[in-house]
Amino acid sequence: MRAAQSTEGAPAIELREVVKRYGAEGLGPVSLAVPAARTVALIGPSGAGKSTLLRLVLGLVAPDRGEVRLRGAPLRPEDHAARRRLGYVVQGGGLFPHLTAGGNAALVARHLRWPEARVAARLGELAALTRFPAEALARFPHELSGGQAQRVSLMRALFLEPEVLLLDEPLGALDPITRADLQADLREIFASLGKTVLLVTHDLAEAVFFAHELVLLRDGRVLQRGSLDALVRTPADPFVARFVHAQRALGLPAGAAP
Repeated sequence: MRAAQSTEGAPAIELREVVKRYGAEGLGPVSLAVPAARTVALIGPSGAGKSTLLRLVLGLVAPDRGEVRLRGAPLRPEDHAARRRLGYVVQGGGLFPHLTAGGNAALVARHLRWPEARVAARLGELAALTRFPAEALARFPHELSGGQAQRVSLMRALFLEPEVLLLDEPLGALDPITRADLQADLREIFASLGKTVLLVTHDLAEAVFFAHELVLLRDGRVLQRGSLDALVRTPADPFVARFVHAQRALGLPAGAAP
């Protein structure tokens, strides 16, 4: 009888020759391994396949070919227990308007019938971690600022203590001051929790601010992965140089490298 394959030391997330097509467009084939406790940013122009890749990792869609793995084990869309090991933050927060901030954050925990004392304790922990005012947990989404809505979305993503955090353009809709404040808080949270983070952004400066490694996609393929310095000094494709040059003109934040 064949022995079970050990998942010890396996990447937190792995895509093996994954293909997902929507007509003539789509993703792949893509192979990508994301190490545990690292932050990796997916960058590239609109339509590059960044959000599709994230949805495949989340199990929201199934690949046409290839395999997505979580800690070495295949991840299936129907495997709800495995998907709860992933936390997801979307642009704008994605909050339910009929639920309070606290109700949105604790939605899945209450669905899983956590005791109310445990829910309340976790809400308190996460409000402190994300610097969300405790008194605002009783407010509804229309009573929150954009930055507060994103903090609630982050609390919801973290509520079940997932192994991996996935963020899809989480700060794109915020004004510059709110965005800068939340960037600083998010990077501090990532560092303190030590979780694996996969971040989608079209903003090179933001990617460098957060990530240990950049992955540049175009037309559904990975053109290059590595540090900003590698992309600048040794571009693997003429488009890499064009993309970096265009975005560097916007400037990178001080202390961008984590």
